[in-house]
Amino acid sequence: MYLADYHVHSSCSPDGHLTMAKMAREGIARGLDELCFTDHVDTIQWGTNQPREAYDWAALQAQYDEARRQYGSRIKLKLGAELGEAYLSFDRAAHLLDTAPELDFIIGSVHMSRDDRGYFDLFYIAGDRDDAYYHAVIDAYLEELLALAEWGRFSVLGHLTLPIRCINEMRHKNISFRPHMEQVEEILRTIIPKGIGIECNTNRGNTPLPDAEILTLYRRLGGEIITLGSDAHKAGNLGCVIAERQELLRQCGFRFFTTFDRMKPDFQALSH
Repeated sequence: MYLADYHVHSSCSPDGHLTMAKMAREGIARGLDELCFTDHVDTIQWGTNQPREAYDWAALQAQYDEARRQYGSRIKLKLGAELGEAYLSFDRAAHLLDTAPELDFIIGSVHMSRDDRGYFDLFYIAGDRDDAYYHAVIDAYLEELLALAEWGRFSVLGHLTLPIRCINEMRHKNISFRPHMEQVEEILRTIIPKGIGIECNTNRGNTPLPDAEILTLYRRLGGEIITLGSDAHKAGNLGCVIAERQELLRQCGFRFFTTFDRMKPDFQALSH
C-alpha cells in the first residue's frame, strides 16, 4: 500500500507546530511513503482581512531544502501550498503564485464565509443561530468556492465541505449538506473539464471532507483527480486514516488516488 499525505502544515504556517524536517521524520515513523507540504499562503494577513502583498517564500524553501537534506532518501517529499481566500483578490493570488519557487502542488481553499456583517473565518462561526442561518452561510461559502473553481489556478479544491467541520463538529449542530448539492454539482462540473481535482480531507479521523455522497457524485461526473490529505498541523494527526480513506475511495468508484510532481498528476493504485 502506497501512503501519501497531501495536506501537511509545518511551522511555516501560522498555526503549524513542527518544522518540515520534524514532520518528515514523523512521516517515516508512521510508515508514510510521501508527504507534500502545503503551508498556508493566503491573500490576507493571518487572523485579519488585511491584504497580503508578499509571502516569505525563501523561509519556506529553506525549510524544505533542510527536510530533504535530512530525510529525502527515506521518504518522498514534495513542496506545495494551500492557497487560501484567492477569491478575495485573484490579482493578489496570482502575484503570490508568480513569486513562488517551483511548486509540485497547490490546494485551492476557502476558509471564510459571509453574513450580514461581512466576511468571517468559519472557525469562529457562532454557535447560537438557527438552521436557516447556517444554510445561508453554506450557500455563501459555496458561492466563493464556485468563483475559485472558475478561476482555476490550483491543483485540487481543498476540504470542499469545510463548513461541516466548523458547524457540526465544533458547534455541535446537525446541518446537512444535502440541500446544497445543486451548488456542489455546479462546482464539480466547473473543475472537471479544467483538469482540476478535489481533495478527500481525512479530517483527523472525523467525517471526511467531502464524504461518500459527494465523492461518488464527483466520480460519476467523470472526476478522477483526487488527493488524500490529513490537514495535519502537528505530529499526532499526520497520516491520520489515510489508509482507511483509500478504501472509502474504492467504495465510491475510484481505482486510483493522485500525487503530484511539478504540478502534473501521477495516479497511484488504491490498495485492495
